[in-house]
Amino acid sequence: MTALANEPTPEATSPYSELDEALWLAWQAAVEKLPEGFRAEIIEESIEVSPTGRYSHGRTANDLRDGLVLFLAGSEYVARQDMNVIHGRKVLIPDVFIAPRDTPEHVTEDGIGIRASAVEMVVEVASPGRTSVSRDRVRKRRAYARAGIPIYVLIDDHDERGMVTLLTSPDPEQAVYDDEVRVPYGTTVTVPEGPAKGFAIDESITGAARGTS
Repeated sequence: MTALANEPTPEATSPYSELDEALWLAWQAAVEKLPEGFRAEIIEESIEVSPTGRYSHGRTANDLRDGLVLFLAGSEYVARQDMNVIHGRKVLIPDVFIAPRDTPEHVTEDGIGIRASAVEMVVEVASPGRTSVSRDRVRKRRAYARAGIPIYVLIDDHDERGMVTLLTSPDPEQAVYDDEVRVPYGTTVTVPEGPAKGFAIDESITGAARGTS
């Protein structure tokens, strides 16, 4: 039956690998059963479940978002939290991100989240523990670069005595950011480009991060 030989295989009709599709289905099933206070992401080749951050973690993220809300007021962009950012079959949940204010065309067809291509900046506040720190410093850094998100800001209590790392110029092919600025807590770093250009991350934000996250 030569006609069968010409029929597309599942691999040919999907741009994603078999593992990507399996993780996607498993993630969809998992999020429906997660207890309150937990979230699940697909980071690289695994599903990672993590609890809601502690008080100081949430305070830092919210102080940053509050500042961005004021900074972006009247513009076409907003600061968001607690939303899925989708890149292919990967799911990321930044502590804060910036995207267009009116986003219907950027929402995935299934309504699960916003496409990473619309996201202009992401921020993570590192939580304690080797796995959590590695997730934000290494795996999410690669994932955000691979998604082409222009700016990644990491506020990290656990890097020396506290460090803000600002990453720009993503290279999706290599999954790296080509430009990196690191400043210790107490030093102001300014967002260099995009909708939040000129926004200062200073002690009014990082001061809240001291202590256990």
